[in-house]
Amino acid sequence: MAVSDSAQPVLLSPHYGVAVGVTGLGLACLALLPLWTGALWLALVVSLLGLFLVLQTALLRLEFNGEALLVRRGGQELRRFPYDAWLGWRLFWPGLPVIFYFREQQSIHLLPVLFNAASLREQLQSRLPQLNPAAAAGSASPEDAA
Repeated sequence: MAVSDSAQPVLLSPHYGVAVGVTGLGLACLALLPLWTGALWLALVVSLLGLFLVLQTALLRLEFNGEALLVRRGGQELRRFPYDAWLGWRLFWPGLPVIFYFREQQSIHLLPVLFNAASLREQLQSRLPQLNPAAAAGSASPEDAA
């Protein structure tokens, strides 16, 4: 698989939107208390998930280098995803990206978007142009189907 010649490493900046949103959703569940006694447990679980995501946003970083996507914590490499093993990628939902999906030859990955989504999209499009879902969707025309 051909990979773009973007050799300069790029470290994505953190973005707390998803983490704060999940924490806020957990706190909003407390409004259900008059209607449902289980709302306290729901609020606790969702808020704890949100706080976990806040911690992960503070600790984890994604780095794009010439041959792979790296997941780092405190400068230490945790995981490496070589571009030549990628089969596809997508950001869900485009207007408010909260999930980053990518597929390798041997596995599928879903990650919460805990980093700048615009920078993530830009790096994916420049380093893996052949897997760009927007380009693939845009290339389908009625003439192609005939």
